[in-house]
Amino acid sequence: MISESIRFQNGIVMVFDEKGEQMPEFQGRYEEVRAKILARAPKSARFFHGVWLNPLDNANPVLRKEW
Repeated sequence: MISESIRFQNGIVMVFDEKGEQMPEFQGRYEEVRAKILARAPKSARFFHGVWLNPLDNANPVLRKEW
């Protein structure tokens, strides 16, 4: 289940499950994976905007509708 989705400044998206494992089937270019992520993410999922060099330290939480 999708737990966290990070959209980076360069348009790449990384997605993690509740165990912190990457979910490659949801990762890629924002334009290509956005709809699939939003359709499958539970209400408890968290969304972030991040900086590629240090994704977790510089990730800013955002509302689902702003992601």
